[in-house]
Amino acid sequence: MNITLQRDLFIAFFRSGMLGYGGGPSAIPLVHKEVVERFKWMSDQEFADVLALGNALPGPIATKMAGYIGYRVGGWVGLVNGLIATVLPTVLLMIGLIGLLSSYRDSRIVAGMTTAVAPVVGVMLFVLTVQFLKQSKKGIGLLITVALSIVSLIAYQFLNIHPAIIIGMLIAYGLLARPKGEKKGEASS
Repeated sequence: MNITLQRDLFIAFFRSGMLGYGGGPSAIPLVHKEVVERFKWMSDQEFADVLALGNALPGPIATKMAGYIGYRVGGWVGLVNGLIATVLPTVLLMIGLIGLLSSYRDSRIVAGMTTAVAPVVGVMLFVLTVQFLKQSKKGIGLLITVALSIVSLIAYQFLNIHPAIIIGMLIAYGLLARPKGEKKGEASS
């Protein structure tokens, strides 16, 4: 067992959990920063694949990603390490802050703090979306990326189709649409 790797795994997911105010979706850009940019355990495409699969499965996205990435990087110990590091901040903050925030929940300051976080989370998710769109454009081209984005938006927002069904359909499209001569993991030029 590589102690340094396990320490880095714990730090990456603990930091994401501590700063991911607002739940799993707000932690995704933070996990991306740690896993792809800081520690380089995955490429953008691999992260996007894990995110898509994680969104198609039931349960909290942050813990699913922590478990999978922890296992992939550090085996079974990494899986447990990633899960503990992801859940521990929430437990500590809930125990430490719930009483304080409950006492002051009607305060303008507390209401302002929670309201002010929403735009920051929105910006982080937007930046991650732009990165994924750029990656998709490289892999399948601009026209197909825009078309799939529009179809997905309509299906989700206007037809109320569950995201897991949309993601499943996109995965099926990706599997069926791959050019015959292309090897798994390669994008066509």
